[in-house]
Amino acid sequence: MDGNAPLAASGPPDPWTVPLDRIDPSRADRFQTGEHHEYFRRLRREDPVHYCAESPFGPYWSITKFNDIVAVDSNHAVFSSNRDIVIGDQMAGFAPPMFIAMDPPRHDAQRKAATPAVAPGRLADLEAIIRERAGLILDSLPRGETFNWVELVSKELTTQMLATLFDFPWEDRHLLPYWSDITTATETVGVAADEALRQRVLGECLSYFSDLWRERAAQPPRFDFISLLAHNPETRGMIDDPMELMGNLMLLIVGGNDTTRNSISGGLWALNQFPGEYAKLKADRSLIPTMVPEIIRWQTPLAHMRRNALGDIEFGGKAIAKGDKVIMWYVSGNRDETVIDDPDDFIIDRGRPRHHVSFGFGIHRCMGNRVAELQLRILWEEILARFDHVEVVGEPVRVMSNFVQGYEDLPVRIRA
Repeated sequence: MDGNAPLAASGPPDPWTVPLDRIDPSRADRFQTGEHHEYFRRLRREDPVHYCAESPFGPYWSITKFNDIVAVDSNHAVFSSNRDIVIGDQMAGFAPPMFIAMDPPRHDAQRKAATPAVAPGRLADLEAIIRERAGLILDSLPRGETFNWVELVSKELTTQMLATLFDFPWEDRHLLPYWSDITTATETVGVAADEALRQRVLGECLSYFSDLWRERAAQPPRFDFISLLAHNPETRGMIDDPMELMGNLMLLIVGGNDTTRNSISGGLWALNQFPGEYAKLKADRSLIPTMVPEIIRWQTPLAHMRRNALGDIEFGGKAIAKGDKVIMWYVSGNRDETVIDDPDDFIIDRGRPRHHVSFGFGIHRCMGNRVAELQLRILWEEILARFDHVEVVGEPVRVMSNFVQGYEDLPVRIRA
């Protein structure tokens, strides 16, 4: 049986009968249907450091258990993020560098320049903005009729937040999620794309932000991403390297958009899948702060991150060779039965709720994690202050990707 064969009309192969050496967990169609969880369950049990010799992305290693992921993610001296962070290689001639795909010291300098935009000291200012906008969005929703939660809530709130972090022209904010989707819609994450179109659109993105950069560079420093980068001595020369500027724009746009957007959708889907937890939440709103990291664990907005072995190393009893591609499957680590009790269940009062790998570990740990949690907390406070129940009335339509665990449509109805 071929674990990589297209799904047959009679249904997918049983993941427990496919020969181990034929399992390719990168198949994007399985992520779209949810079948990926069972393949990862088997790998965690039988072959947690798994070698796939043949895939559309070439050979690679899968790291599937929680503690192994932490070990790889924390060891940048052996497992490098240089150039590529997703399972597929960037296209030759179009590989925009970005600091998440760099090693120290270059990574450290560029990350440090952007971090003040989402630093803890900014959270109080951002909280008032998020609460006001969340309230306006929720008050505008239709009652007693079906609508797409992704478009009207998840996408709109995160777009507004992203526009704030960039101090982006408000009337053009719709461009930000468009550019984010173009950035991630490539063959490297399982979706065929017109590469010429992608490069043209991202070139338009670069041109727009280059104008903003020059404006901010001529003005006093502020706390938006563009101003911070334009004034920092380590990054202000980025305007003269269009590919590097584009790469970091792509990183900041996707990091601030896809992850929180899909956690907002995934959280509502989870509560509807586990109605007992929804009832528990409505009875005790003080559970929101522990529910938020549980949403991020259960949803796992980004399914994987990639590293490249800088030298030969024995890891998990396997011989990983210099140059090998090593994939940390966060989506699997967050369901590791040996570390997390009942990991497939959504439990809003779970002990140690932040014990997950969704944000990564080590030098590449998500720098905007507290802003993401803040948006989710405030949104759910405002939802519960307004609505008795937000009901999911159909199956979600998921993005076909092995990287972004996203939603295109989540049909819901608010009781009138």
